Amino acid sequence: MPLDIFIPYWGDPAYMVATVESVLAQDSDDWVLTIVDDAYPDRSIEDYIKSLAHPRIEYIRKDVNEGITANYRTCVGLAKQEMMVILGCDDLMLPNYVSTILSGHAQFPDATIIQPGVNVIDENGHQVKTLVDTVKQQLIRPRSRGRQLLSGEALATNLMHGVWLYWPSLAFRTDKMRQVDFRDGYPIIQDVALTMDMVYLGAQLLVDPAVCFSYRRHSESASSTKLVDGSRFAGERDYFQFAASQARELGWAKTDRAAKLRLTSRAHALALLPKAIRTRHSVAVKALVRHAFGN
Repeated sequence: MPLDIFIPYWGDPAYMVATVESVLAQDSDDWVLTIVDDAYPDRSIEDYIKSLAHPRIEYIRKDVNEGITANYRTCVGLAKQEMMVILGCDDLMLPNYVSTILSGHAQFPDATIIQPGVNVIDENGHQVKTLVDTVKQQLIRPRSRGRQLLSGEALATNLMHGVWLYWPSLAFRTDKMRQVDFRDGYPIIQDVALTMDMVYLGAQLLVDPAVCFSYRRHSESASSTKLVDGSRFAGERDYFQFAASQARELGWAKTDRAAKLRLTSRAHALALLPKAIRTRHSVAVKALVRHAFGN
């Protein structure tokens, strides 16, 4: 049973080549790769994939750019295997990623989502430890020496305290992935919304401590840019309010309370406030103060 790997492509060709090479370097050949090019202007990746002539790699190019949400939906629609992953076009699979995911699925076939161990790299591929990731991995993420299954209100509450999942590293059961959809209106945190929708529907999350993925965090990403001017937090507030309403419908009082408090989200805004003040970015200062202290 191969792992269905999808790359919704739009971005730096050099990063993309490194991503594809990380798939080719897997210690298991039990994978298939589909690249969905969202009409990126530079067509060098198309030439690169053709030069590989790899029997398990398929390249699809869209006629027009449809945006990341539409490309995610395209990937889900194309999936044929039991398990799938939507890999970022600048992230890296370590050589043991496929074998780790398939082993976890074999041991826990009912798990809807698998979150393996992740390290964080910068623009140059160097491992880094940011404050955000330290809080995620050391303070919020449930700790265990081995694989553990999480679900229900306890998991939802934990994620509303702080989302410690790394979207491009997550592997999903394809049938369960198709029971939900990417919500419009949350372009920066649509991955969080989709994952929470799955949890609210009863998804089990398998956490595997084996590190097998490198998540690239660089300053010019869409989410990072929006953090600087504070606009991302407006979307976060809207989403947390919606997530709280979902929890109330289920009678999950703890999750409802955690979504309303959004403690780590507020703390993140406070951490960015000194930089906004130093740079005299008045719009960002107002946005960050509102997010940190508002209702």
